[in-house]
Amino acid sequence: MDLIQSIILGIVEGATEFLPISSTGHLIVVSKWMGIEQTSVNIAFEIIIQLAAILAVVANYSEKFHIRHTLLWVKVLIAFVPLAIIGFIFKDQIEELFRHPYIVPVMFIVGGVIFLILEYFHKDANVTTHDVEDVSFTQAIWIGVAQVFALIPGTSRAGSTIVGALLTGMSRKASAEFSFLLALPVMGATGGYAFLKHYEAFTGANWTVLAAGFVTAFIVAYLTMKLFIRFLESFTFVAFGVYRILFGALLLWLTFG
Repeated sequence: MDLIQSIILGIVEGATEFLPISSTGHLIVVSKWMGIEQTSVNIAFEIIIQLAAILAVVANYSEKFHIRHTLLWVKVLIAFVPLAIIGFIFKDQIEELFRHPYIVPVMFIVGGVIFLILEYFHKDANVTTHDVEDVSFTQAIWIGVAQVFALIPGTSRAGSTIVGALLTGMSRKASAEFSFLLALPVMGATGGYAFLKHYEAFTGANWTVLAAGFVTAFIVAYLTMKLFIRFLESFTFVAFGVYRILFGALLLWLTFG
């Protein structure tokens, strides 16, 4: 991987990690288009850019890291538990899913259809939770259950959690913000596991390339979160649903056409 490729992948990670369009799916596709093989060194790069995305959440929501927000973080951890349990039990089966080329495009389309259906029936008058601080324990549990579907490649962790949050009566803004916060334990756990499994990859890594990807991913993720919240103040998730369907159809055509 060269410097330009690292910057491109940093942009992809930062722009897609917190949007409901599957960062993993985009990274897989873009890496293949650029001819980047899944070597141990490139796995180290993916760990680094995910760390950048985690730090972008911390930078954007630094005020949440105060003792008065302890209850919110308890709910975030509760929402993390279902994914942690299912992911640990079925980790081998989940890794096997990445070998099937049709999984990512199909799940892109399925996720897009779900967003369009959800927005069609969504009524602002039925929203019960407008602030992320007011999420209930029951809502946190259901969001955690919904997040389990993110284990399927192409589904999108952000998409799954946002759908789960909307279905429990949370506003679009609160749903997105809870998804941002929930990324911390999820990405921390997956990144930590990947590091322990592939730590030797860092010995042969090009640190200039890693640094370029890290800085790019951090800046883009930081800005994307801010713009996403501003977008949701005036618009719905329909655009993301349409994008997922079109992108998934394109992937099917490129893969099997």
